[in-house]
Amino acid sequence: MQGSKVRKVAVTAAAVLAAVTLAACSSSSSSSSTKTTQVSLKTAYNNTGKTDSSATTNGTLKVAEPNDSPFEGISDPVLSTNQEDADVFSPSGGQPGNQDGLFNTNKDYKIINGGLANLKLDRKAKTATITIRKNAKWSNGMPVTAKDVEYAYEVIANPNTTSQQYSSDFNAIKGLAAYHNGKAKTISGFSYPDGQTGRVAVIHFSRMAPSMQYSGNSFIWGTVEPYEYIKNVPISKLASSDQVRKNPIFTGPYKLDKVVEGESTSWSPNKYYWGKKPQIKHIVISVVSDSNIDKAIQSKKYDFVIPGGVLHGTDYKELKNTKGYQIVGKPALSYGYFGFNVGYYDTKTQKNVMDKNSKMANVKLRQAMMYALNLDQLNKKFGNGVTWRANTLIPPIFSKYYDKSAKGYQLNIKKANQLLDEAGYKKKGKWRVQPNGKKLTIYFGAMQGTSTQEAEYQDYLQQWHKIGLHVVFATGKPMEMNSFYDTLQKTKQNKIDVYDASWGLSSEPTPTAIYGETATYNMGHFVSKENTKLMNEMNSSKSWNSAYRVKIFKQWQQYMNKQAAYAPDNFSYDWEPVNKRVKGFDVSPANNEFWSNLSLTSSSMK
Repeated sequence: MQGSKVRKVAVTAAAVLAAVTLAACSSSSSSSSTKTTQVSLKTAYNNTGKTDSSATTNGTLKVAEPNDSPFEGISDPVLSTNQEDADVFSPSGGQPGNQDGLFNTNKDYKIINGGLANLKLDRKAKTATITIRKNAKWSNGMPVTAKDVEYAYEVIANPNTTSQQYSSDFNAIKGLAAYHNGKAKTISGFSYPDGQTGRVAVIHFSRMAPSMQYSGNSFIWGTVEPYEYIKNVPISKLASSDQVRKNPIFTGPYKLDKVVEGESTSWSPNKYYWGKKPQIKHIVISVVSDSNIDKAIQSKKYDFVIPGGVLHGTDYKELKNTKGYQIVGKPALSYGYFGFNVGYYDTKTQKNVMDKNSKMANVKLRQAMMYALNLDQLNKKFGNGVTWRANTLIPPIFSKYYDKSAKGYQLNIKKANQLLDEAGYKKKGKWRVQPNGKKLTIYFGAMQGTSTQEAEYQDYLQQWHKIGLHVVFATGKPMEMNSFYDTLQKTKQNKIDVYDASWGLSSEPTPTAIYGETATYNMGHFVSKENTKLMNEMNSSKSWNSAYRVKIFKQWQQYMNKQAAYAPDNFSYDWEPVNKRVKGFDVSPANNEFWSNLSLTSSSMK
């Protein structure tokens, strides 16, 4: 998907190759510690059936996007924050979650040649040279230019932008900080050897980072913006413009034919696509409620669920043996987490600020709340092997950096009570009060979801009540997803003290764009010198040494677990049922032509 890395999660967890998104929560799943009876899934459905040329060229591929909320409809990956938007506009890119992506990747998400553009890093000169392929065009026939590469950074860093992809790592680009602060009208760190309408953009850095070698890193944005098409729209109004909402253009294999607001998108082949010619004539992606998705698949209304779309452990139990479908999946580029509101975002300095007087400022209170939860039991009950308790804030798909030895938060009621006693949260009747003796009510924010998720939320409340904490739903009940994130993303809010959410990650694990001091996605506003130091060190000159970089990542995971300002909830598989008439389905990161490789073996579903 794009160029920075957070996904709103509404996280679900698609292969957001470049952006981070907010996602809808997935239910928990699996075992104690990190050992679990996880399922074993293949990344591809090896359908050996013969392609039916008539079905492929005249038929319609029907894809489901499971969600209880309508998608927002922001097609631009620079401006979009919800995973659902990335999902429903997915055919505009080579891979799911890679709209207008610049680069191809190998199985480890390392950038390789052969995509819309090639990347050349020069550590000595401190430059990244992006060379666009000769036949690259937008879906309206316009050529892709060097200015299209640069303009993405202008949109991200503009002082009036609505994009949430900016983080301090981008300041390594010369002149970008001055542009971001409104002190310069252009970004001086870009040069164009053959002009802005040419094919080469050179980015000049003050420092180089090892993460630059991988898609989704927080220094080099991974998508392009159609400058000529949108240049006359003020950046502050771009997200609501017709160019983004109604008539967007793309660089991928399919062009958008129709949007039914919040409900569906329809696609047909893009005749200007530079890559492999797409084989299927029509694609329709439709939002299906969580309560209906299982029956919809079982009644063969959809060919598959969009890769990265949120499916739960209870869905897996219902769908794993559905006739006519093959289950495909891989470890998710996402995770569930608990966040605590410990500060605010200062719009003047454009930095997050910790508030030592905030309700959740006490680290022992946060730790106690996590030790009170029985996440292992919930995962065993509802996960069915596709979700399990998380032990860190780096998911295991990043096997090199993931700290499997971290304990995370296992149930320990005795320790939870001890921590609260030590911190001065004494019981006064049924509930504990603040150390100053005042009443303590903690407001829990959660998104609407399935009956299973509702049951999990109730379990959280019961467990917190067991240790004497008066925790209640922030609005009296779980919130609609968009309202939930709208509340959390206010610069300062006191409606939600603790919340359960998910991240859809980019394909490079540096967490600066989520938990950095300047990150707008740092919705709990946790900031510390040590956190900043460790995240900066992940991409320091020393970290070109892989062993050193791994050590820093593991130190960061242990540190964040101890601070518990953000605490791990669950890991999962990205999995989807695929109808057996679909051929060429492969969610491997190395399949850079996901949509073009699809064909059909029959005019009707199996």
